[in-house]
Amino acid sequence: MSTKKKAARPRKKKKVSRRRRDYLLPSEVERLLKAALRGGRHAHRNYTLILLCFRHGLRANELMELRWRNVDLKRKVLRVNRIMNSISSVHPLLGPELLALRKLKREYPDGSHLFYSNRGKKLGGRTISRVISEAGIEAGFKYHVNSLMLRRGCGYALGKAGHNMVSLQHYLGHRNIRHTQRYVELPPNPFKNFWKK
Repeated sequence: MSTKKKAARPRKKKKVSRRRRDYLLPSEVERLLKAALRGGRHAHRNYTLILLCFRHGLRANELMELRWRNVDLKRKVLRVNRIMNSISSVHPLLGPELLALRKLKREYPDGSHLFYSNRGKKLGGRTISRVISEAGIEAGFKYHVNSLMLRRGCGYALGKAGHNMVSLQHYLGHRNIRHTQRYVELPPNPFKNFWKK
């Protein structure tokens, strides 16, 4: 008869509560923007950074590389230079963005980039991530907020607004339309009126 003991099973780790959605709703972005404005010395810079990230579906590295030469306040357009072999495009700038960018230009008149640190250097990717994360904490979110959640929030907000998939693909810079499909849902009766008779 064997006297060997069975090896004890390792205890299961408690599951960390995860957020069900990997994006922010427009109402949550509004909370984030209001929280950014309470952020001290660079409140307006942080507000503008979050606003542009959401409205234009920008990645952290795309925010980092935004320059004033990409912004045409007279024509009200933003030239979005995408990374990761994505499609670059020109986006319209609307009222809140124009106001925010004009004020930002007054606050930081000498730089070629849009977003600068205390030391006068352009913001790096880590700092941009920290700005968004700290605004999330200030807004009272119980989960970590990042630029990807804002980018995806942009895709879902525009998809829900009824924009077609090809337009959305180019707006977000997706080279492959499969990456855009997640943002576009079929309406309840998608084939109604396909044929008249």
